[in-house]
Amino acid sequence: MSLSHRRQGPLGWAGVGFVALVAIALGPSVSADQQADPQATPQTQTVAPPQTPAPTVQGAVPDRTMADRIVLLAGRSLPLSTEFDVKGYSINDPEVADLIVKGPRELLLNGKKPGTISMIIWGDATRIHHEVAIVNAVTPLEQTLLGLFPGEDIRVTYTEGSVILSGRVSSNAVHLRAAEVAQASAPKLTIINMLQLPGGGGSQQVLLQVRFAEVNRRAFTELGVTPFATRSTFTARSTTQQFPAPVFDDTGDASRDQVQGLVFTDYLNLFFFQREQGIGAVVKALEQKGWFESLAEPNLIAYNGQQAEFLAGGEFPVPIVTGTGAVNVTFKQFGVRLAFTPTIAGDVIRLKVRPEVSALDFNNGVTVSGFRIPALTSRWAQTEVELRDGQSFAIAGLLNNIGQEDKAAIPILSRLPIIGNIFKSKANREERTELMVLITPRLVRPLNPDEVPPLPTIIKKEGGKGDTSSSIKGGAGLIDGPA
Repeated sequence: MSLSHRRQGPLGWAGVGFVALVAIALGPSVSADQQADPQATPQTQTVAPPQTPAPTVQGAVPDRTMADRIVLLAGRSLPLSTEFDVKGYSINDPEVADLIVKGPRELLLNGKKPGTISMIIWGDATRIHHEVAIVNAVTPLEQTLLGLFPGEDIRVTYTEGSVILSGRVSSNAVHLRAAEVAQASAPKLTIINMLQLPGGGGSQQVLLQVRFAEVNRRAFTELGVTPFATRSTFTARSTTQQFPAPVFDDTGDASRDQVQGLVFTDYLNLFFFQREQGIGAVVKALEQKGWFESLAEPNLIAYNGQQAEFLAGGEFPVPIVTGTGAVNVTFKQFGVRLAFTPTIAGDVIRLKVRPEVSALDFNNGVTVSGFRIPALTSRWAQTEVELRDGQSFAIAGLLNNIGQEDKAAIPILSRLPIIGNIFKSKANREERTELMVLITPRLVRPLNPDEVPPLPTIIKKEGGKGDTSSSIKGGAGLIDGPA
C-alpha cells in the first residue's frame, strides 16, 4: 500500500532490505518463468542500491491501481503520506477536491463539494491511482433520525443535488415523518424516499375521484303601489321611490296649466289608468323562485410523488390595453380543474389537492375598449390530507344563507288604517347555497389486454330510430352512433 493512512503490514524496513538483497543475489539465476511473473519482474528491473532499498522495492510497480476508495466529507482535510518522493499529481476535477504537497512524501487532500474524482500521484518510478469520493456530512442528519426514531433502520446517502433515504421502517408515520425531517434539514435538496415498509411495495399510482356538489336556492318577493292622478286642475303622484314611478310630461299650455301626457319608465306588473277621470296606479307585485344544482366529478391518475393536472372547460380571451394604446389578448381558463400530488406510504396516501369549478358570469362583467369581458364564478379548495385506499373525505363544505328585506314608506300616510298600505313598499330576498367537495383516492394498476372491458356504445338504426345494441356481439354501451 502506497499511502500511509492505510495500516502497514508486519514487514518492516529490515525485512524489505533483506528481500532486496536476496533479489540482487539471485538476479543472474532467475528463470524465464519467474521473469514472466508480473510481481517479480518489476522488482528485479528497478532495484535500488543496497544503501536505500526501501523506497525502490515498494515503489517498483510502474502502474498500480489501488482497490481501496478514499471517502472524505466535504469541507474536511485528510493528510496522506507516501513511501516515495512525490514528483507530480493529478486531480481530474479541482472543484470537487484539491491536493497540496506539504513535503517530499506528504500531501494534504481537501474536500470541497460532493462528487467522485480520480487522484493520480507520480514518483520517479511509481504511479498510483486512487478513487476519491467527497460526500456531504451526513452524520448530523443520521443522528437526528436515529434519535427521533430509535430502532428504525434508516440510512442517508447524499448525492449531488439530492438526499436518498433507504432502509426499512416499521410504520407509515415513520416513513412520512423521516422524509419531512430530511426535507427540513436540507431544504435546497431533493428528497428521494426509498424507505420500505413491512409487506413490500404495492401500487405506485393513485386514482383520485373528486365530487363537487352544489345546490343554490333563491326566492324574491316585491310588493309596492304607485297611485297617480292627472286632471285639468291638478296632478298628483305617490311613490316610495323603491320602484320606478310614472313621470308627468308637461307639454301643454303653461297659462292653462294643462298636462298633456305621462311617461312610464316601467309598467311594473299591474297597470291601471282611467282616462275619463285621469286616475290610475301601477303595482309591483312579483314573486320569484329558482334553484341551481351543479355536480362535477373529475377523475385523474398520478404517479407517486408527481403532480397531475386536469381541465374540462376552456379559455376565454381577455384584452389588455398597453400604455401605447395597443391591445393585447391573453386567455384565462375556466371549467372543472383538478391538480393534486400523491405521496404513498404503504396503504396510506397523502394528498396535496386543489379542485376548482368555475363558470363565466356575464352579469358581473365589464366592458373595456368595446370588449365585453365576463367575470368568473369560482369554487375551489386547496389542502393536504391523509387517507387510506378507498376512504373518502369531505375536504370542503359551505352552507350560506342570505336574507335581505327592504322596506319603504311615506310618513304619516303609511300609518293610516287600511289605506296606509298603499303608501308602503317592500322587497324580500332569500338565498341559500350548499356546497360540498368530496375526494376518494384509490391505488390502481394498469389493466392487462384481456382485462379491458368493452367500451359502452349504442348504435341507432337507419333513420335514428330503434336500438340494435342487443344484436351486437359482446354487448353495447352509451355512445350514439351516426343517425
